[in-house]
Amino acid sequence: MEWLLNIVYYIVPFLILLGVLVFVHEFGHFIVARKLGVSVSAFSIGFGKDLWSTTDKQGTVWKISAIPLGGYCQFLGDADEASTTAEVDLSKYTEEEQKHLFATQKPIKKLAIAIAGPLFNYLFAFMVFFCLFFFIGSYDIPPIVSGVVENSPAQRAGIQADDKVLEVNGKKIIEWADISREVSIAPETVELLIERNGEKIKLTLKTEAMDYAFDETEKPLKRKMIGIKGEAKRFKVTKDNFNFVSSVKKSALEIYNVTEMSLRGIGQIITGQRSGDEVGGIIRIAEMSGDISKSRGFWDFISFMALLSINLGLINLFPIPLLDGGHVVIYLLEIISRRELNAKIKDALLKIGLGFILFLMVFATWNDIKHLITRWFE
Repeated sequence: MEWLLNIVYYIVPFLILLGVLVFVHEFGHFIVARKLGVSVSAFSIGFGKDLWSTTDKQGTVWKISAIPLGGYCQFLGDADEASTTAEVDLSKYTEEEQKHLFATQKPIKKLAIAIAGPLFNYLFAFMVFFCLFFFIGSYDIPPIVSGVVENSPAQRAGIQADDKVLEVNGKKIIEWADISREVSIAPETVELLIERNGEKIKLTLKTEAMDYAFDETEKPLKRKMIGIKGEAKRFKVTKDNFNFVSSVKKSALEIYNVTEMSLRGIGQIITGQRSGDEVGGIIRIAEMSGDISKSRGFWDFISFMALLSINLGLINLFPIPLLDGGHVVIYLLEIISRRELNAKIKDALLKIGLGFILFLMVFATWNDIKHLITRWFE
């Protein structure tokens, strides 16, 4: 019976989450392509054998495929699901069809279609945050310490109850969530500026992996912390219901903070300030979505989906061949040079990009497996 519950708690939420995010991303490509006069041959959630399909009036085959780890929007003239268009035999198409091939479009149109997927991921996240702030409100916790964990970095540094955290690593702190965000993205040490009885004090602490659980129903996980607590009695519920402008501002700020934090984290991994073991993949996402579905509410799950949507959009904007960002770079070069990039060069870039992405997938999966083994045995 337990295995059945795990399917409900882990596999089902993961498939829903991934399906929604893939749909949002590919729909961005799809709708902009349609608006610009490019025909779409197929729109698929998943890869491999078709489980369900239907064809709309404009000839697009909508389908759900057997392997639910992604999806694609295939344009007319694409050689495969990866939108390979290097060699397109125009003789196969009528003069009218050639006008609607992706390969025959101007670089500016290709650029708009390529960038639409990541932008729709950001738009989706913005709409989720807006609905949260507009209809429910935001829960703001003041950055005031209520207590410290015994034998933690905070206790050893002399942090006391009622200390107010003003800055973490030079970043101004407005609410408690800012502290959690900055500590999680910090390398090995954290510099705090606190206020105690009107006096400002600077402290340097080492981060430490400590047990953390959202509530008593969750199994504790190791999480990078410094050992300070906020107090529930000091939680302030800020209701922005029907305050359109404030909700828009909060949503935009949330997206900026998540993007900035993600970029800093990636930069720290590249420069060696953070361990590459923190790179996670599909298995880690499934684990996290399952944990949230088991012990938290619907809006927590939707918020997690919004965070992943931002990261999916951001990663796809990286200038790596095969990703949308790589295509964006190619189309920008073609716009600037006013000529199409050599097909052999494009092919070589795509192969390099594919190799790099496959390496990252294997590396992330290995990290995920190690993480799961550690979690099971602890």
